[in-house]
Amino acid sequence: MRFLYTLGLLTLIVLWSSCRNDFETLPSSGNLEFSKDTVYLDTVFSNIGSSTYNLKVYNRSDEDISIPSVRLGQGENSLYRLNVNGRAGKTFDNVEILAKDSIFIFIETTIDINSFPNNLQFLYTDAIEFDAGSNRQDVELVTLVQDAVFLFPERFDDGTIETLNLGMDAEGNDVLIEGFFLDDDELNFTNEKPYVIYGYAAVPPTKTLTVDAGARVHFHENSGLLVANQATIKANGALSADPELLENEIIFQGDRLEPGFEDIPGQWGTIWLTAGSTAHEFNFTTIKNAIVGILMDSNDGSNNPTLTIKNTQIYNSGNVGLLARTGFVDGENLVITNSGQASLFCSLGGRYNFRHSTFANYWNRSFRNFPAVVIDNSLQVSETEILVADLVEANFENCIIYGSEGREFLLNRVEGADFNFNFKNSLIRFEDPQGQFNDNPLYDFSNAAFYTNSVFNQDPFFFDTQLNQLFISNESAANGIGDPATSQLVPFDLLGTPRGTPSDAGAYESVIFPED
Repeated sequence: MRFLYTLGLLTLIVLWSSCRNDFETLPSSGNLEFSKDTVYLDTVFSNIGSSTYNLKVYNRSDEDISIPSVRLGQGENSLYRLNVNGRAGKTFDNVEILAKDSIFIFIETTIDINSFPNNLQFLYTDAIEFDAGSNRQDVELVTLVQDAVFLFPERFDDGTIETLNLGMDAEGNDVLIEGFFLDDDELNFTNEKPYVIYGYAAVPPTKTLTVDAGARVHFHENSGLLVANQATIKANGALSADPELLENEIIFQGDRLEPGFEDIPGQWGTIWLTAGSTAHEFNFTTIKNAIVGILMDSNDGSNNPTLTIKNTQIYNSGNVGLLARTGFVDGENLVITNSGQASLFCSLGGRYNFRHSTFANYWNRSFRNFPAVVIDNSLQVSETEILVADLVEANFENCIIYGSEGREFLLNRVEGADFNFNFKNSLIRFEDPQGQFNDNPLYDFSNAAFYTNSVFNQDPFFFDTQLNQLFISNESAANGIGDPATSQLVPFDLLGTPRGTPSDAGAYESVIFPED
């Protein structure tokens, strides 16, 4: 009996289903609604594919409908690509949308600017057309396309790609990375067009790469600059008449120009100053969204700084902002902030002098293991081997060292080498409520040989730490604590504002913040 009952029920369900009109649709009547009336695909470089953008199409009616046609206005000649309900193409027929439902359309583009001669930058437009005649509805598509100088390693006939040999690892194997040496006619990056680099572009030994004021250098994923033995990079921007325009600043960043990538860390590799490279200069430069902003392997052995860095910002580094091993660095009006580990890491000794600089870390994307500033005189190269080198000097004058953690600097000394440092007229965050460091003489803040006229654990009142805007307010604890003698060496702040008397610590003179 139970079997007969079940069989009868199944029969009724089948008969009922066969009478339904679920798959009968009405033609669209031109009453579609859209999540936006124009899709801006933002800026792309010539021949580099855009991100994928989406458009949602709504059927607000009580009937299932079928759109007779969905197509790009320029048809198969359009440089846009669509995906409609899982189907890729440029024209689609009879696209169905159920009652009170919606569908997604995904849009991409890749545009060769050489198809449009005499243009360095132009708007490319098209439209998605829904239906035709009196029922037609359009959604506009707009993309800004920019020409660029593309630099990349050679691809050989066997499919392999040109590489650079970085020497041998501990096991005696060659260390290779995709990259190439710049030719002599490529050693001047101008401001006429942006540069887009694939792989590591290397400055050959004894050569100098000059980066002009206003230049824009973009790196693809796993790409960067490498400066070889006895080679040099000089990236000297200039202060713009209007600091908000930044037209004369040099910018190193990733090659994704969409707003969603504006502040994403780790998009490209690093600017690598290899051992033996010499006389590097960065001025009025921004380095952002790298894995390591600048990686410095040792100094050139001369009495002059191997790296001079002024009026420069390094931020949103996935790992470290400036990592120097036995470096010789001289910096002023330098801002390094928001790094996945340390903002400044002075490793394996060296010589460091910073004036009116701001080192901060308010990283909130993951847990970080290091404070904003780390200084040590050692490097562990294996489980059993630790290298030790003299920290000849590490001087911070009129600086700010701060961040979201209680202790934002670390001094790590290994016996057997010098360890000389001094923080002078600086604002520093180092909280030790449990007294863990009471017996460590390196953290004796009353020792004038190590700490001179410095202020601890008072708020710098930065403007917006998440947007890397480390201007300080007129209520900042950094106000008026600067040493006048140091300020005379750096008479203007990063924005070109004359320093006060007394001056403020950090890269910026304080301002009155606008009221909310």
